[in-house]
Amino acid sequence: MKRQLKKSVVYGLYGLSFTLLVGGIALLGFSVKDLNKQDTSYVSKGILDYEEKVPVVSDEVKITRPYIDAEVKISKNFYDYLAESQEQEQSLIYYEGTYMPSSGVSYSKGDVFDVVAILDGTVKDVKEDTTLGNVITIEHENGIISVYQSVGEIAIKVNETVSKGQVIAKSATSNISTDLGNHLYFELIIDGICVDPENYYDKSINEI
Repeated sequence: MKRQLKKSVVYGLYGLSFTLLVGGIALLGFSVKDLNKQDTSYVSKGILDYEEKVPVVSDEVKITRPYIDAEVKISKNFYDYLAESQEQEQSLIYYEGTYMPSSGVSYSKGDVFDVVAILDGTVKDVKEDTTLGNVITIEHENGIISVYQSVGEIAIKVNETVSKGQVIAKSATSNISTDLGNHLYFELIIDGICVDPENYYDKSINEI
């Protein structure tokens, strides 16, 4: 005679089996999560980062000289109020019986040379002046303005956009500095103040 299990025992076995099944599934889930949480600090980031990253290159914009001819030299310096008296005397402009401090630098070669823009910018003014000669004014970023006096054969016009190093004119003469002959008189204005251009060439505009 076969022995039959009571219904309560059968139900109990079913419940135990179900509990073991659910527990096994939960344990498996925790194991997968633990794998995902493994320390990957020792793994190369190049392996983990699938997206190609392009390094950022610093593109510093630097002020160039208003000429490219290596034979061009300074014929009259900027007047520095802190300089020695002898140097200051050599930086004076004499015109019609009056001495005036040079607010720019005169460059000469003895012959005509190309005049170029020192930075990208917009031409704000082009005019003829009986005293200063032809004058070009260009506005740049960061409150920088460049002024080119005593120029001829002007190749740009007002409101035109120019690029750094672009030829904008040729050196010429002016009535205020007849003793210099053919030359370029260049002024650099930063935030409304004339500064010595020689202190700013090859400097990044971010340094100003």
